[in-house]
Amino acid sequence: MLTLRDCIGFSDLTEAEIRAIAEHEHVPEIIAMEYGQYLMEGPDGEPCIRAIILDDIRLADARGDARQAAKLKLVLKHFVDQHGAEEP
Repeated sequence: MLTLRDCIGFSDLTEAEIRAIAEHEHVPEIIAMEYGQYLMEGPDGEPCIRAIILDDIRLADARGDARQAAKLKLVLKHFVDQHGAEEP
């Protein structure tokens, strides 16, 4: 039986990136991993995931959660560094 960690290992995303997608889409991490991998395989996937993370940052800022916003900014930086999606 495959675990979530096993599945993450097969994807092009990190655990933190998958958590950001899960938070944004309000789905379990395994579903977020599948959705994120699906996006990564399409031509607009990287910009879409970048937009998801940016939206999560905005929501964290709006609710005054500076710690979560800071974590997500690191997730965004890593994503951009790894996948070449342009930062705004």
